[in-house]
Amino acid sequence: MYRHKKYFDFSYKKFIGSWAWILHRLSGLALIFYLSLHIWVINHLTRGEEKFNALMNFLNSPLFKFLEVGLWGVVLFHAFNGARVVAVDLFHGSRYQKQIFWVLILIAVLLWIGGSYIILAHLQTAGGSESAVAGG
Repeated sequence: MYRHKKYFDFSYKKFIGSWAWILHRLSGLALIFYLSLHIWVINHLTRGEEKFNALMNFLNSPLFKFLEVGLWGVVLFHAFNGARVVAVDLFHGSRYQKQIFWVLILIAVLLWIGGSYIILAHLQTAGGSESAVAGG
């Protein structure tokens, strides 16, 4: 039986479900932060085309492309771990929750690698001179 010895016990090494629970909450918070940032960026459309295009050129920098790769990973983890939670809760998958976790994370990592390649390949071909509002 597991005995809780400390007020803050971070010895979750053996408990994949505990780490998945913590990371699911943290990825949810990251997605809320991103959604707020996204709404702030879209709000710049009301300030005119020039201001919006200037902001989009800034957000097209290599730093933000790197952050997009991280966002893609956060979205994938949150989605696939959420699918694991549904499988465990609705389909009595608690016996296989570790195996389900690792299979879904492997799929998420493969999708993350493919999507990251596409995001970073776009960075090399992005000219930045096209109008963001006009569909560039």
